[in-house]
Amino acid sequence: MRIGLYPGTFDPLTLGHADIIRRSFALVDRLVIGVAINRDKSPLFSLEERVDIIRNQFEGEGRSVGCDVVVHPFENLLIDCARDVDASLIIRGLRAVSDFEYEFQMVGMNRALSDKIETVFLMAEAQHQAIASRLVKEIARLDGDVSKFVTPEVEAALQAKFSQRAK
Repeated sequence: MRIGLYPGTFDPLTLGHADIIRRSFALVDRLVIGVAINRDKSPLFSLEERVDIIRNQFEGEGRSVGCDVVVHPFENLLIDCARDVDASLIIRGLRAVSDFEYEFQMVGMNRALSDKIETVFLMAEAQHQAIASRLVKEIARLDGDVSKFVTPEVEAALQAKFSQRAK
């Protein structure tokens, strides 16, 4: 069984993330979506909210195309998470050259830690290349239209978060 790990903070899950997830179904038998707990960031959505959003969106969808989807929170090193879930493949999405520079360094470090786990890059589709979670949150915070960047469920969750903060 080929197991792939697609890690990220997914705060929030964007259509760019969804594109990479769906395209990953064809590469692996099991896709583990690793939801990172990053103490250096202050996520808008709790870990539980991010896990639920991803689980609701993709677990059934993966099964319908023959890919088992597992959502797995993690706080350890990415390479250790990959070992924990028996992944032989780390899947990363790229939007721009700046993403590649960072990811290139990460691959080098991960290969030094384990030469048994490969990293595969998928380029974001053209219509998703400008989408960044940070920018989506900023647009939503300022009451802008994020419907081109996230699913209706995520859009509603963003609106709920920012309306709570306004009170």
